[in-house]
Amino acid sequence: MSYPQPPRQQGLFGALPSSDVDLVQPHAVAEWLRELAAKLPRSLRMGTSSWTFAGWRGIVYADRAREKALSKHGLQAYAQHPLLRTVGIDRTFYAPILTEDFARYAAAVPGDFRFLVKAWGELLTPFSPVRGRRARKPNPLYLESSVALSRVLEPAIRGLDKKLGAILFQFSPQGTEVTQSPMLFAQRLQTFLRALPQGPVYAVELRDPELLTPHYVAALDDCGAQHCYAVHSRMPSIEAQRLIAPLRGPVIARWMLQPGASYDEAKERYEPFSQLKDPDPSSRAALAALIREASSRELPVTLVVNNKAEGSAPLSVIELAKTLVAAQ
Repeated sequence: MSYPQPPRQQGLFGALPSSDVDLVQPHAVAEWLRELAAKLPRSLRMGTSSWTFAGWRGIVYADRAREKALSKHGLQAYAQHPLLRTVGIDRTFYAPILTEDFARYAAAVPGDFRFLVKAWGELLTPFSPVRGRRARKPNPLYLESSVALSRVLEPAIRGLDKKLGAILFQFSPQGTEVTQSPMLFAQRLQTFLRALPQGPVYAVELRDPELLTPHYVAALDDCGAQHCYAVHSRMPSIEAQRLIAPLRGPVIARWMLQPGASYDEAKERYEPFSQLKDPDPSSRAALAALIREASSRELPVTLVVNNKAEGSAPLSVIELAKTLVAAQ
């Protein structure tokens, strides 16, 4: 799918610092994209799971943007795209990062930009493998609120300040020991969330449909947390999720994988993530309906899109924006 390309221009906030100009510049934004963005509700923030993809040259980044510089300098250019007003910080799922790292991210983006921060995955995994054995042992860090506070929340809150949009607790597949007792999971989740400080938006994303129960929703409601509506091959449709977990409070959604797809297969098929190879109009329509209902109720929406959803996350954002505006 091709888009008209305008001549090159300076960044939205003026010329980039000279140290960055030779590394990563934003791709010039076409006027029709600015007009499209202006027609969307300001309470809607769309973005991508990360920003470090060389395949986005000619879409988000200038053609000569250096691939190796994207992780350090790409965010400033990314945030100048009018449709990209949020981004996921995925690296925090694999290991905690320092307040200073968050502060550098915050300094690279405008004031109305927001970050969706993934919590450390070690806190959300019930079992740890035993070295050299097939057996597993209970993970002592599982749902430990004190560790979540010191290793995840405090650095993010201090570093991002008002640019922290939400903390996302993404539970990878929990195993049958957990999924066979969904009420117990909901109770442990409730205890964990209750111990966290009030203020930040907390969202929970599941990978086990067995855990998406009224008990789970009640636990979230009790703590003021949100269910993250995930388009993922392991989860029911957005429509089915909404039946169990109706919209309440800030809406968090992630568009990750098409039905039947695996992460590795999608990665291999879609790299370098420069094209929409497998458009998914059904998921796009479901997300558009979610956004329209939230907007009608004046609920803010954060939607993060992965490259594995259709092939190129920023192009998916553009197509979803067009769908939303066409229905106005």
